[in-house]
Amino acid sequence: MQPLHDKILVKRKESMTKSSGGIILTKVAKDKPAEGEVIAIGPGKVNKKDILIPLEVQVGDMIIFGPHNGDKIEIDGEEFIILSESDVFGVIE
Repeated sequence: MQPLHDKILVKRKESMTKSSGGIILTKVAKDKPAEGEVIAIGPGKVNKKDILIPLEVQVGDMIIFGPHNGDKIEIDGEEFIILSESDVFGVIE
């Protein structure tokens, strides 16, 4: 799948259900924030002067985004999320 405009295809990182000390985390603790790997990106967004502004994230980047941002889609039995670049909080380095 090739996203359009400023859209990003993300594979969500599986959240932990137990902490390193063996404490079971509640749904609320697991929900904030979400992490994932960028699988594909669109070409960018066109501004008012018809200039293409490329995306700052790249394929392979690990990103942080809001747990309720984006739209879930399924491709070949795998779940992905489509986000706008503006929904991304940051890149994990």
